[in-house]
Amino acid sequence: MTEETANGIRVEDSGTDKGAPAREKWANNTEFLLSVVAAINGFVNVWRFPYLCFRNGGVAFFIPYFVCLISVGIPIFFLETALGQYTGEGVVTAWRKICPMFEGVGVASLVVMIYLNIFFIVISAWTIFYLINSFISPMPWSTCNNVWNTDECHTRYSIYANPHMFHSESNWSFLNNFTSDDYLENDSFMNGTDTSLTFTSPEEEFWLSRVLRPSYDMSLGKVHWDLALCLLLAWIICYFCIWKGIKFMGKIVYFTATCPYLMMLILFIRGVTLPGAGEGLAYYLMPDYSRIISPSVWIDAASQVIYSYSLSVGVLTTLGSYNKYNSNCYRDCFALCCLNFATSIFAGLIVFSVLGFMAYEQNVEIYDIAMSGPGLAFITFPKAVSMLPGSMFWSVLFFLMMLLLGINAQFVYVESMATTITDLFPHHLRKPGRREILTLVIAVVCFLLGLPFITQGGILLFHVVDLYGLSEIIILFIIGFECIGIAWVYGADRFLHNITDMIGYPPVPVLKYCWMFFTPLICWIAILYHLSLPSHLVVFGFDAGGHSYTLGSLLIFTPLIFIPVFILVSSYRNFQTMSTPSSDLRQAWAHKPVLTLCKCVIFKAQGPPSSTVAEGNEKMMMEEPIGV
Repeated sequence: MTEETANGIRVEDSGTDKGAPAREKWANNTEFLLSVVAAINGFVNVWRFPYLCFRNGGVAFFIPYFVCLISVGIPIFFLETALGQYTGEGVVTAWRKICPMFEGVGVASLVVMIYLNIFFIVISAWTIFYLINSFISPMPWSTCNNVWNTDECHTRYSIYANPHMFHSESNWSFLNNFTSDDYLENDSFMNGTDTSLTFTSPEEEFWLSRVLRPSYDMSLGKVHWDLALCLLLAWIICYFCIWKGIKFMGKIVYFTATCPYLMMLILFIRGVTLPGAGEGLAYYLMPDYSRIISPSVWIDAASQVIYSYSLSVGVLTTLGSYNKYNSNCYRDCFALCCLNFATSIFAGLIVFSVLGFMAYEQNVEIYDIAMSGPGLAFITFPKAVSMLPGSMFWSVLFFLMMLLLGINAQFVYVESMATTITDLFPHHLRKPGRREILTLVIAVVCFLLGLPFITQGGILLFHVVDLYGLSEIIILFIIGFECIGIAWVYGADRFLHNITDMIGYPPVPVLKYCWMFFTPLICWIAILYHLSLPSHLVVFGFDAGGHSYTLGSLLIFTPLIFIPVFILVSSYRNFQTMSTPSSDLRQAWAHKPVLTLCKCVIFKAQGPPSSTVAEGNEKMMMEEPIGV
């Protein structure tokens, strides 16, 4: 299988193992772009970025975010995508080919990918549960008349209607929950200063007592089989989106990656036309430049960048590996990064226009109702849609959008994992029918491993894996070693030469200095900051305790240990070749220095151009070049 470079030179596909069936490629560049959009535009954009802007100075937060995007996000996003396109391999074998001693970096990314495949889809299971309940009238989270509700459950209207009952000395034994529009003008209690009242909303009780149903001691206990069925349905949808490989997935993303934008546009139009939306947007965008001097704001910005761009989890390398050798991944990466940033801002406009409406309706400050994470999706937004006319339609629309965002990312993660495993055993797994079986095995195993997350103590396990398994420490360590491996061992200049050979022109030189200095420096500083913070996990008032911290330490230690292990193994096998790239890789400028700094040669050239280059040049002399 041959392809042309940007200069029209035919080269052999370096991603094809000798004797193994040929690897698939994207049918067109649009499939690649939409697949990356599916991977990076997810829950983090909807429920984390808006809240971080609100908490960290509004528009002022864009300054540290943009700095982190330029110095960390875009350089690593491009590095990982270009690495996959150049090697034509999944994340583990890509590092094995380009720098054998850093194969552990790819294995660490694979482990994090496994974490994601097991627990991330649980959010989609919750979303399906809410989506199904959205078709019930009235929606079960909008009333206090359900079997799971407690005496402390009261709707917004019952608080307004009975302000004299909401005091600690009141006798609740005869009170029946009811909804009334009477006395809505008598809201002096809501503006008062009495804070002794303890009550819960029906949305909170639905989330806690109907969906999660935690045990008092957060022990795992029994599996909630209604949620297990939702989890199974999520895995079935995911499996049939990718079971035939990227050729089929490339067609699916035309719908799954674009439809959420249409839904977001509808929700945006509805949100900004609600009363109080302007005040909500003002809270979201109001700049407070004094906040950006706080180190925590910059750490939040860096964390948001690495999570929202799916850095260091192997997805970008895998998706890039299906590109043709001459695809302009440089241009595509810049466009995708800009789109992701715009999506995050747009999602914030939706979220805070709705929060402004809720604050207006409840006569409270936005600060009192703004939240991040699952609480925004499964408590705040259900409460908001229950206040709207046609609440069932808006609830279905919102949770359908959330489901598409979750399933999008999930099937890309599963595809990346299947590709990585297939590339490790190409002679066995690239045969007809093997890919479907492998994907099914991954789905079944991850489904079974995901069942503990929907038990009585599953929410504690969910937070442990979220906090430790996807810890910033793991992600930052992997990014740091990616920079060391490419910039200092393989050679930043050599990698830029490879990219130039692929796209036909050199990328901006600042990328080289980001890989060499700025990005790893920011990563190590952020790691030290996170290590200095106390680790304390409390879920619904329950202290996680020693067992959770032990599990968390194991989750952090497991992926990172592969990096030094593979370095030691490579040095033991052959110290001379532990940093030598595979001969399969095309080296068009092998006669040029591997690494230079300020016009000084740090590492000399590794030799003359490879034979594949010489053969390609000879062919170009005999044939008319084919441009891109």
